[in-house]
Amino acid sequence: MSSEAEPRALNRDLVFEPWDFEALAPDRARSPEYNDRRLLARRRLGGLAKTFVARAKEEGLALDSRTSIHNPHSFNGGKVQRLWAYLTRSKKDKTGLRKVLGRDLAKDLDSAYRNAYLCLAIEHDRLEVSFRIHADAWYDGRNLTRRVDGEGVHAWLSVLNTLEGFQLRLHDWKGEWRCGSLTPEALEEFLRFYEPGDHALVVDRRWPVPTEPAAREAVLSEEVPRTLLDELARLVPLYRFAAWSPDSDHLFG
Repeated sequence: MSSEAEPRALNRDLVFEPWDFEALAPDRARSPEYNDRRLLARRRLGGLAKTFVARAKEEGLALDSRTSIHNPHSFNGGKVQRLWAYLTRSKKDKTGLRKVLGRDLAKDLDSAYRNAYLCLAIEHDRLEVSFRIHADAWYDGRNLTRRVDGEGVHAWLSVLNTLEGFQLRLHDWKGEWRCGSLTPEALEEFLRFYEPGDHALVVDRRWPVPTEPAAREAVLSEEVPRTLLDELARLVPLYRFAAWSPDSDHLFG
């Protein structure tokens, strides 16, 4: 992850604007001319993330937030077609995980994507809320699979089936498992293929954003930020179930 400093979040107006999407269009993604526009979108995502951090804290979940860089850079392949806000385990919980993993295995833990995380993302034609375990966050993936091995598939199934509208996905595979109607057999099928360290695990919900300006008004309303935050809140039980924490420590049996 780039070491660029986190920009100050927008904490007042968190309603999306047309240029939040336009500046991520394929024909603008490589141009530094739109960095200021993308910075505003990044700060908006940062404001939403910090709002959620405060909300989660009230419910006893400590999270930290970061956002992805808004300027073309070697880290993003010289183009910005997607902006992210990551919500990851707190610094205190990272310290606890380092003690469990040991110094060598935990050396890259500060990178957001090396932790299980909740996510808000924006693209030219899409909004997304998700829970993600990157392949490099193998310890969270292994924590999940060991928990399921020990408790059986039904507890995880129950959590996933509260998430109607979301889908469980495996790495970059085309298949998806729709939450809300999953069966034990479907999850067992998923687990036969999922290997922490080799595959990413994603539970996401996506909303299409019309590219025609006249049709885009629906995503520029005041209801949209509230909806995104509410959908993130629905993912918290899944985060608590899967991610390593002192209260959910299944990593090494």
